Amino acid sequence: MRSESGMRIEKALKAGFRITAAAVFALCAAQMALAASPPALPVPATENLAELSLEQLGDILVTTVSKREERLLAANAAIFVISAEDIRRSGATTLPEVLRLAPNLDVARADTNTYAISSRGFNTLTANNLLVLIDGRSVYSILFSGVFWEAQQVMLEDVERIEVISGPSTTLWGANAVNGVINVITRSARDTQGLLLAGGGGGRESGGAVRYGGEAAGAHYRVYGRYQDMNNATRQDGPQIRDGAHTVQTGFRADWGALQNGVTVQGDYYQSMIDQVPLARDTSGMNLLARWQHELDNGSRLRLQSYFDRAERDLPTQYHDRIDTWDVELQHALAPRGAHTFIWGGGNRLSRDAFTAGPALSFNPAGRTLRLSNIFAQDSIALPDNFEVTLGAKIEHNSYTGAEFMPNARLTWRPSNGVTMWTALSRALRTPSRLDRDYSTVTLVGNPNYESEVTRVVEAGFRSQATPAFSYTVTVFRNLHDRLRSFEPGTLHLVFDNKIEGTSSGAGIWGNYQAARNWRLTGGAAWQHLSLERKPGSMDPGFGITSAGNDPSHWASLRSLWDITSQHEFDFTVRHVGARPNPAVPAYTAVDMRLGWRISRALEMSLTLRNASEAEHTEWGVATNRAIFERNAFVKLVWRP
Repeated sequence: MRSESGMRIEKALKAGFRITAAAVFALCAAQMALAASPPALPVPATENLAELSLEQLGDILVTTVSKREERLLAANAAIFVISAEDIRRSGATTLPEVLRLAPNLDVARADTNTYAISSRGFNTLTANNLLVLIDGRSVYSILFSGVFWEAQQVMLEDVERIEVISGPSTTLWGANAVNGVINVITRSARDTQGLLLAGGGGGRESGGAVRYGGEAAGAHYRVYGRYQDMNNATRQDGPQIRDGAHTVQTGFRADWGALQNGVTVQGDYYQSMIDQVPLARDTSGMNLLARWQHELDNGSRLRLQSYFDRAERDLPTQYHDRIDTWDVELQHALAPRGAHTFIWGGGNRLSRDAFTAGPALSFNPAGRTLRLSNIFAQDSIALPDNFEVTLGAKIEHNSYTGAEFMPNARLTWRPSNGVTMWTALSRALRTPSRLDRDYSTVTLVGNPNYESEVTRVVEAGFRSQATPAFSYTVTVFRNLHDRLRSFEPGTLHLVFDNKIEGTSSGAGIWGNYQAARNWRLTGGAAWQHLSLERKPGSMDPGFGITSAGNDPSHWASLRSLWDITSQHEFDFTVRHVGARPNPAVPAYTAVDMRLGWRISRALEMSLTLRNASEAEHTEWGVATNRAIFERNAFVKLVWRP
């Protein structure tokens, strides 16, 4: 049971959340009544992150923290940005491998295609507390509120940046953004004109891509196609794992007008065949997105976005599932008026799922249509002495639990242009998925009364451009968790329930150092501790706590990017990940190296050596079926004629 002091802290936090909720509603009602506003001041844009100094990198614009453009240095959240240049020089070939560059993420590879990715704990192969977006399109699955990472293929050469936030963002982005948000933002078609050819291969994989951008009918456009072949991984005890994959993907994007006053239409189609026993599994899908942005005469901005997404998974002898999702959202960012910077919006999502059961796994009912609607509002209020208070809330209605309330309050102090300090209180939710309510096997069934999981968070952070050559961010957090998933004995089966509670806490630090004009260092580390227990009346045999996550207590990385000459680059990354407790996976340290050569203005070649420091290591899974990841090389050519 929790200590008396811990219970007092929890009561104080709950009182704070109630006060925050009342203040948010009063403020939103007053702010919505505001009339005309003066024009907003223009915000400088940055196109080529590769050529920026550290001071200029702090001035790049990010959008995920507050759903409006703001300087990275001024953002009041634990955000890390992976730039296009970071991606190019990483040598990574898939999105999950790129995400290893974010020191606030725990990334573990289970086999050739499968990853466990989370922030601030609760990491599993079905992690469900992290929201992932690609150009504003949510890619989480209603089956388990998580992400099938093998289906999230993007052409990395077209990614502008990836914004990674640790900590709750449910007020703006909705339930399931409990531990953070990953927002993948691709380049405008205007910035990807002409022809690009890319190809490479090595001991474990090969692939290629072609993209062409042009201009027609007043629009800039691009079309692309890519493929990737991945070899089978090897088990720790010797045999191969049948998990090799062949993936093809094609897509397009067209942009009319300016980024802040125009229209974007884009879409993708993908198919992946993954080897497994007894028959290969097929993952396929397509999406189509349209976005309209318009700046009004008074300086306020409207944004309307809609998309359709189809995701299909066919696992012979196990199950077949198809999920169709239609989503529309509107947001209105009012021009700053006096001390207030206000944004509000709402949306509606409909997901239709058709599940064909196998002999051991089913959902009851087999198909569902789930609706998710929301409205949110947030106001940032400038106070004297460079203080700012941000109050926001979202009301979200889902088909399972009805209306849910997610408030947030932040206090920010910016004593100088290069320093931002903040603290925040948030109430975040993980709403039920099909797994929680409708799952059915011989030994385990869902619970039609499963409730939303609740996390109350207090966090603080400090970000500083300490010198022109050195910037860093420090964050700490404390979470109170309630109604987490437990496994309760029923008449014939174990039944999902909400009878686990507990706390988690931790800290993170990351930074950049320009050691010389041609040499940059970046790195970070994270520490975390999770303590869970059964609630009174729970008969969980222990599965609830052990299945909540397999998290290391710490991880760290250091990355060096060195321009040897104007044509030659040498980069390396050292990653250390602590041991995982259940199932036990030993700690490991991996070193990746890359040598790049700009042969000409149009042609670039690189050689990447992965896991250079040791012959092999493991990252996830039980010892009897654990994949090993060996030392391997990859050669890549990129041609931009």
